[in-house]
Amino acid sequence: MNDFVADLTAIKERARRHMEQGAVTENYQCDAPKVIKVLNEVLATELVCVLRYRRHYYMASGINSESIKAEFLQHANEEQQHVDQVATRIVQLNGAPNFNPEGLARRSHSDYQEGKDLVSMIKEDLVAERIAIESYAAIVRWLGDGDPTTRRLIETILQVEEEHADDLKSLLDRI
Repeated sequence: MNDFVADLTAIKERARRHMEQGAVTENYQCDAPKVIKVLNEVLATELVCVLRYRRHYYMASGINSESIKAEFLQHANEEQQHVDQVATRIVQLNGAPNFNPEGLARRSHSDYQEGKDLVSMIKEDLVAERIAIESYAAIVRWLGDGDPTTRRLIETILQVEEEHADDLKSLLDRI
C-alpha cells in the first residue's frame, strides 16, 4: 500500500470556494440534480410504505393479529427513519425533499395496496419490499463511486428492506 498523499493546500483553497454549496464540493462526481430527483422517488417510496404499514397495523384483526400488528408497526417506524434519512441527504445535496402528497403515488417505486385480510396485507407488503430491494440495488449500482455517502445510505436502507422481506416471508410461512 502506498502512502496517503493529498494536496492539502489545494483542498483548503477549494473548501473556501463555493461555501454556499455546503457538503457538495468540487470533488462531487455525480449530477446532483439527478441524484436529488432519484432520492425524491426513494422518499416517496418510503412515505407510501409508512402509510401502508400504518394502515395494516390499524386494520389487522383476528386470532393471529397481535404479533403481526407489532411487525407492521416496527416496519412502519423503520420506514419513517428512512424518510428522515433520505430527506436529510436531499438537503445536504442542496435539494428540497418533496413531501407534497399530490403525485406521491406517481413518484413512488411501489404501489399503495391495502390488502383485505392479514395474508393479503403481508403479501402486499412483501411485494412492496421486493420492489424496493430491486430498485434500491439498481440505485446503488447507478451511483457507483460518484457519491459514496448517498450510496452507503441507500445500501443501509436496502439492508433493512431485505430484513423486512425476510420477516414478511417468515410470517407467511407461519400462517
